[in-house]
Amino acid sequence: MGNPLVGVAYHWLGGLASASFYVPYRGVRRWSWEIFWLTGGLFSWLFAPWLFASVMTNDLLGVIAATPPMTIFWCVAFGVLWGFGGLTYGLTMRYLGLSLGMAVVLGLSTVFGTLIPPIFAGDLSAKLFDTVSGNVILVGLFVTLAGIIVVALAGAWKDASLPAEQKAATIAEFAFRKGVAVAIFSGIMSSCFAFGLAAGEPVKALSAAAGTGPLWTGLPTLCLVMFGGLLTNAVWCTILIVRNRSAGQWVGRFGAAPDDATATIDGARPPLLANFLLCALGGTLWYFQFFFYTMGESQMGRFGFSSWTLHMASIIIFGTLWGFALREWRDAATRIRATVWAGVALLVLATVIIGYGNSLAS
Repeated sequence: MGNPLVGVAYHWLGGLASASFYVPYRGVRRWSWEIFWLTGGLFSWLFAPWLFASVMTNDLLGVIAATPPMTIFWCVAFGVLWGFGGLTYGLTMRYLGLSLGMAVVLGLSTVFGTLIPPIFAGDLSAKLFDTVSGNVILVGLFVTLAGIIVVALAGAWKDASLPAEQKAATIAEFAFRKGVAVAIFSGIMSSCFAFGLAAGEPVKALSAAAGTGPLWTGLPTLCLVMFGGLLTNAVWCTILIVRNRSAGQWVGRFGAAPDDATATIDGARPPLLANFLLCALGGTLWYFQFFFYTMGESQMGRFGFSSWTLHMASIIIFGTLWGFALREWRDAATRIRATVWAGVALLVLATVIIGYGNSLAS
């Protein structure tokens, strides 16, 4: 029998890992985006999943070999679709700005990732509407969406307070219709990770039958879903590498990435050891969000689908805290900072409500 409150703590750890993964990438020098993204991605989507699943579960290869081919197909396929969500997230920021883009993408991802799996399974009403615990979880979902909106509103006020020249640079690419279309696509595709995990339930059962403890039975599924994400990102990064002729940066070619502020007039070699280590750290942190996600989900009982809401809320909570730590809100007015803290408080409250709702059913 799981412990939903412990599950909430695991989801917080996953949110912290997700919110922190890009911090090491900030230290990468003289590598183009596609080079450091794919390098870190190999750790995120390939090395770390198979390493930790091999260590923490029993007979990983035997479990994968015994998995029905259609289960493997759907896990990988949903991973591919999830990869598209990640790639288009940045495009959403370009067309809608950070605050509005974040609200649309994460809001849609929260709703779809939480509700579609039980709808697909045909037990949405039984889980959410017909029980007190389900009603409490539904309230937690609405509180999560309210928190996302409040944080996004604070971001909008912050953007509006930018100097005129910075606002002009932002508005120059603003395209509401195009941005909303991309955001809807990104939000739906990002939620496909939850669908991939739901499709991997037979893998969890096989891993449990092989003697794996309940905390770790979700790890083999991550190997499949994240491999799908690797396929999407690898194809896109390869296209960019060919187009930008940037592959030489992996072996220390002279010159800098076009958007690297550390570039010098005479060019300089990329600091290879530091770059590889930073990408390894960032990529492993990215994987850890789902490592802890599966641990948290294992504690949520029959309402495991609510884990996605907890995951999204935790990412925003710790992402906002990182924003303050990196002084991104330094010049914001007091009322704006108060608003963003109110949004974070709502998200924390939502995680407690959802955890309590799950505990009522345990």
